[in-house]
Amino acid sequence: MTTLLNSNAAASALGISPVTLKIWRCKGKGPRFIKLGESKQAGVAYDPAEIEAWKAARTFTSTSAATVSHPGNA
Repeated sequence: MTTLLNSNAAASALGISPVTLKIWRCKGKGPRFIKLGESKQAGVAYDPAEIEAWKAARTFTSTSAATVSHPGNA
């Protein structure tokens, strides 16, 4: 079973602040997450594989190739 990351650990893996990650999540940007409940206050978790896939989709060899057109982008 995969160990999920909390928001702080996920933000650290992305090199951003937890606040930035929360903003991205509210705007539908950033890596996919798992909602741990049904209320608005329910916690969230991140699968490390989703974070790595999200980062890999944003890895480029030149600035001219850096056009991202996938849903959920930051």
